[in-house]
Amino acid sequence: MRATLSDRDLIVDILTRSFIDNKSVNYIIKQDEKKEQRIKGLMKYSFDICNLFGDVFISDDKNGCALIVMPDRKKTTIKSILLDIKMALFVIGLSNIKKVISRESAISKIHPSKDIYYLWFIGVQPSKQGNGVGSQLLNEIIQKGISEKKTICLETSTLKNIPWYEKHGFEIYREMDFGYKLYCMKIS
Repeated sequence: MRATLSDRDLIVDILTRSFIDNKSVNYIIKQDEKKEQRIKGLMKYSFDICNLFGDVFISDDKNGCALIVMPDRKKTTIKSILLDIKMALFVIGLSNIKKVISRESAISKIHPSKDIYYLWFIGVQPSKQGNGVGSQLLNEIIQKGISEKKTICLETSTLKNIPWYEKHGFEIYREMDFGYKLYCMKIS
Protein backbone atom coordinates (compact mmCIF):
# COMPACT_ATOMS: atom_id res chain seq x y z
CA MET A 1 0.00 0.00 0.00
CA ARG A 2 1.05 3.59 -0.43
CA ALA A 3 2.83 4.96 2.60
CA THR A 4 1.81 8.18 4.30
CA LEU A 5 3.87 10.77 6.13
CA SER A 6 2.95 9.00 9.37
CA ASP A 7 4.91 5.96 8.06
CA ARG A 8 8.09 8.01 7.49
CA ASP A 9 9.89 7.15 10.75
CA LEU A 10 9.15 3.42 10.38
CA ILE A 11 10.30 3.39 6.73
CA VAL A 12 13.47 5.31 7.61
CA ASP A 13 14.18 2.78 10.38
CA ILE A 14 13.62 -0.23 8.09
CA LEU A 15 15.88 1.19 5.38
CA THR A 16 18.59 2.32 7.81
CA ARG A 17 18.77 -1.16 9.32
CA SER A 18 18.65 -2.82 5.89
CA PHE A 19 21.41 -0.67 4.35
CA ILE A 20 23.78 -0.12 7.28
CA ASP A 21 26.55 -2.20 5.65
CA ASN A 22 25.66 -1.54 2.00
CA LYS A 23 28.72 -0.64 -0.13
CA SER A 24 26.86 1.81 -2.36
CA VAL A 25 25.28 3.65 0.57
CA ASN A 26 28.54 3.77 2.50
CA TYR A 27 30.34 5.11 -0.58
CA ILE A 28 28.38 8.37 -0.37
CA ILE A 29 28.09 8.66 3.41
CA LYS A 30 30.83 10.42 5.31
CA GLN A 31 32.46 7.62 7.30
CA ASP A 32 32.76 8.76 10.89
CA GLU A 33 31.26 8.08 14.31
CA LYS A 34 27.92 9.42 13.01
CA LYS A 35 27.64 6.83 10.20
CA GLU A 36 24.28 5.39 11.33
CA GLN A 37 22.84 8.86 11.88
CA ARG A 38 24.03 9.86 8.39
CA ILE A 39 22.43 6.77 6.81
CA LYS A 40 19.22 7.66 8.62
CA GLY A 41 19.53 11.16 7.12
CA LEU A 42 19.96 9.62 3.66
CA MET A 43 16.82 7.56 4.12
CA LYS A 44 14.84 10.60 5.33
CA TYR A 45 16.04 12.51 2.26
CA SER A 46 15.16 9.59 -0.02
CA PHE A 47 11.69 9.25 1.51
CA ASP A 48 11.04 12.96 1.04
CA ILE A 49 12.26 12.98 -2.58
CA CYS A 50 10.18 9.92 -3.46
CA ASN A 51 7.17 11.40 -1.70
CA LEU A 52 7.54 14.47 -3.93
CA PHE A 53 8.58 12.83 -7.20
CA GLY A 54 7.62 9.17 -7.10
CA ASP A 55 6.01 6.55 -4.90
CA VAL A 56 6.59 5.28 -1.38
CA PHE A 57 5.19 1.87 -0.51
CA ILE A 58 4.95 -0.05 2.74
CA SER A 59 3.91 -3.68 3.07
CA ASP A 60 0.58 -4.49 4.70
CA ASP A 61 2.39 -5.94 7.72
CA LYS A 62 4.60 -2.81 7.90
CA ASN A 63 7.80 -4.89 7.77
CA GLY A 64 8.93 -3.89 4.28
CA CYS A 65 9.05 -0.77 2.16
CA ALA A 66 10.17 0.55 -1.20
CA LEU A 67 11.06 3.97 -2.54
CA ILE A 68 10.46 4.73 -6.21
CA VAL A 69 11.63 7.82 -8.11
CA MET A 70 10.18 8.82 -11.44
CA PRO A 71 12.79 11.09 -13.04
CA ASP A 72 10.23 12.45 -15.51
CA ARG A 73 8.32 13.91 -12.52
CA LYS A 74 11.39 15.48 -10.86
CA LYS A 75 11.44 19.25 -10.74
CA THR A 76 13.67 21.78 -9.08
CA THR A 77 11.65 23.44 -6.35
CA ILE A 78 12.59 25.41 -3.26
CA LYS A 79 11.78 22.32 -1.20
CA SER A 80 13.96 20.04 -3.35
CA ILE A 81 16.85 22.53 -3.20
CA LEU A 82 16.59 22.72 0.60
CA LEU A 83 16.51 18.91 0.82
CA ASP A 84 19.63 18.70 -1.41
CA ILE A 85 21.50 21.27 0.71
CA LYS A 86 20.63 19.47 3.94
CA MET A 87 21.71 16.17 2.36
CA ALA A 88 25.04 17.62 1.21
CA LEU A 89 25.88 19.24 4.54
CA PHE A 90 24.66 16.69 7.06
CA VAL A 91 24.75 13.33 5.29
CA ILE A 92 27.33 13.29 2.50
CA GLY A 93 29.79 15.76 3.92
CA LEU A 94 31.41 18.50 1.88
CA SER A 95 34.46 16.37 1.10
CA ASN A 96 32.29 13.73 -0.66
CA ILE A 97 30.10 16.02 -2.78
CA LYS A 98 32.23 15.87 -5.94
CA LYS A 99 32.53 12.06 -5.72
CA VAL A 100 28.76 11.67 -5.23
CA ILE A 101 27.85 14.03 -8.08
CA SER A 102 30.27 12.20 -10.38
CA ARG A 103 28.79 8.80 -9.47
CA GLU A 104 25.19 9.96 -9.86
CA SER A 105 26.00 11.55 -13.22
CA ALA A 106 27.64 8.33 -14.47
CA ILE A 107 24.63 6.27 -13.37
CA SER A 108 22.04 8.59 -14.92
CA LYS A 109 23.94 8.58 -18.24
CA ILE A 110 23.50 4.82 -18.61
CA HIS A 111 19.83 4.65 -17.63
CA PRO A 112 17.57 3.64 -20.50
CA SER A 113 16.39 6.66 -22.44
CA LYS A 114 12.67 6.00 -22.13
CA ASP A 115 10.65 6.81 -19.01
CA ILE A 116 11.82 4.80 -16.06
CA TYR A 117 10.34 3.60 -12.82
CA TYR A 118 13.44 3.73 -10.64
CA LEU A 119 13.54 1.45 -7.60
CA TRP A 120 15.82 3.50 -5.36
CA PHE A 121 15.51 1.44 -2.18
CA ILE A 122 13.68 -1.69 -1.10
CA GLY A 123 14.12 -3.09 2.36
CA VAL A 124 12.64 -5.47 4.90
CA GLN A 125 13.13 -5.51 8.66
CA PRO A 126 16.22 -7.73 9.06
CA SER A 127 14.34 -10.07 11.45
CA LYS A 128 11.58 -10.55 8.83
CA GLN A 129 13.77 -11.14 5.76
CA GLY A 130 13.32 -14.41 3.88
CA ASN A 131 9.56 -14.59 4.54
CA GLY A 132 8.35 -13.25 1.18
CA VAL A 133 7.67 -9.65 2.24
CA GLY A 134 10.29 -8.25 -0.15
CA SER A 135 9.19 -10.49 -3.03
CA GLN A 136 5.57 -9.44 -2.66
CA LEU A 137 6.58 -5.76 -2.63
CA LEU A 138 8.87 -6.23 -5.62
CA ASN A 139 6.18 -8.04 -7.61
CA GLU A 140 3.73 -5.21 -6.98
CA ILE A 141 6.34 -2.62 -7.99
CA ILE A 142 7.04 -4.53 -11.19
CA GLN A 143 3.32 -4.71 -12.02
CA LYS A 144 2.90 -0.97 -11.37
CA GLY A 145 5.91 -0.09 -13.52
CA ILE A 146 4.71 -2.34 -16.34
CA SER A 147 1.17 -0.92 -16.13
CA GLU A 148 2.67 2.55 -16.59
CA LYS A 149 4.69 1.24 -19.56
CA LYS A 150 7.98 2.22 -17.93
CA THR A 151 11.33 0.49 -17.76
CA ILE A 152 11.96 -0.57 -14.18
CA CYS A 153 15.56 0.12 -13.13
CA LEU A 154 17.66 -0.38 -10.03
CA GLU A 155 21.26 -0.70 -8.96
CA THR A 156 22.68 -3.08 -6.40
CA SER A 157 26.11 -3.52 -4.92
CA THR A 158 25.04 -6.61 -2.97
CA LEU A 159 26.01 -9.75 -4.89
CA LYS A 160 23.62 -12.02 -2.98
CA ASN A 161 20.68 -9.88 -4.14
CA ILE A 162 21.38 -10.36 -7.86
CA PRO A 163 19.81 -13.86 -8.13
CA TRP A 164 16.76 -12.59 -6.24
CA TYR A 165 16.30 -9.71 -8.68
CA GLU A 166 16.93 -12.04 -11.64
CA LYS A 167 14.27 -14.44 -10.31
CA HIS A 168 11.84 -11.52 -10.59
CA GLY A 169 12.81 -10.79 -14.20
CA PHE A 170 15.57 -8.21 -13.86
CA GLU A 171 18.69 -8.48 -15.99
CA ILE A 172 22.06 -6.84 -15.57
CA TYR A 173 22.62 -4.35 -18.38
CA ARG A 174 25.78 -2.69 -17.05
CA GLU A 175 28.43 -3.10 -14.38
CA MET A 176 30.16 -0.04 -12.99
CA ASP A 177 33.22 0.23 -10.78
CA PHE A 178 33.45 2.87 -8.06
CA GLY A 179 35.96 0.97 -5.95
CA TYR A 180 33.12 -1.52 -5.50
CA LYS A 181 31.01 -3.15 -8.20
CA LEU A 182 27.61 -1.62 -8.92
CA TYR A 183 25.25 -3.79 -10.97
CA CYS A 184 22.68 -1.88 -13.03
CA MET A 185 19.56 -3.96 -13.62
CA LYS A 186 16.30 -3.45 -15.47
CA ILE A 187 13.06 -4.93 -16.71
CA SER A 188 11.88 -3.48 -20.02
